[in-house]
Amino acid sequence: MASDEIALNAAPWFIIYKDRRIDRLIGNDIDPPGLDPKTGVESKDVVISQEDSVAVRIYRPKSAAGSGKGDQKLPLLVYFHGGGFCIETAFSPFYHQHLNPWVAEANIVAVSVNYRRAPEHQLPIPFEDSWTALKWIAAHSNGTGPDEWLNEIADLNQVYLAGDSAGGNIAHRMALRMATEGLAGVKIKGLQLIHPHFWGGKLIGEEKEWDPKSIHVVENLWYWVSKDIKDLDDPIVNPEHEPDLGRLAAEKVAIYVAEKDNLKERGRHYAECLRKSGWGGTVDVVETDGEGHVFHLFNPTCDSAADLVGQLAAFISGKCRC
Repeated sequence: MASDEIALNAAPWFIIYKDRRIDRLIGNDIDPPGLDPKTGVESKDVVISQEDSVAVRIYRPKSAAGSGKGDQKLPLLVYFHGGGFCIETAFSPFYHQHLNPWVAEANIVAVSVNYRRAPEHQLPIPFEDSWTALKWIAAHSNGTGPDEWLNEIADLNQVYLAGDSAGGNIAHRMALRMATEGLAGVKIKGLQLIHPHFWGGKLIGEEKEWDPKSIHVVENLWYWVSKDIKDLDDPIVNPEHEPDLGRLAAEKVAIYVAEKDNLKERGRHYAECLRKSGWGGTVDVVETDGEGHVFHLFNPTCDSAADLVGQLAAFISGKCRC
């Protein structure tokens, strides 16, 4: 019998009950794929695993419409949505409206991954679904994969992994898995973590000034989305304790933080840990003044959001405005 006893009250976003039911208070709307009139970007949805219900939304820029084999291929962005592993989808208006201008400005192909969500599907299931998507993408490396867009216009030697909040955590885990397991035909050029969702056993920096109720939600959420972690210094939560961090499969990393975001200290800390790990790439931290967590999703038309999209696109083009 369903229990109404609340385990974690994260309103206005979601409420988790002790029987692992969840009320998703936001993130339930869907924007259909198709031609975006503002940017000329075209998108479509593809189910890549019927068994696990893993799907992707693929985006191609206006410049690629009508392209065929033999034309110059474009860098590929693989994006993992946020939402505390619990809410939102790759089909949400937040993400659809974010990726259209990013794809247009960077002139790239993008694959936005829709993974199964906690608490019904606890970690590592979202990680496994994301890895399933990467393996599906790798099947296009010789131009004979199941999707014609990726076969014709995606350069799998120029792949960028990115995500916001919990999706940033997923992108990080996928870059680690690429390093430890490898994936033939795919080369990760860069990693972009937007307001990434990490934590740790001890408060750092401005976290000590937080409202204790906010800390309670952030800390306890980890135990409801993961069946494996024993404490908040588990490497899944705290990359400082990740033994393979120095092997991260990316040539460059950018971490985007926001001045009023309660997770900003974790983004900065990630950069410090990466620099100390012996990893041989370059890492930059880009901060947006006066904004909060994933502000660009909630207010995509503001000047700060447009500037962030420009920074994200510039990272891929090699003209990083860090």
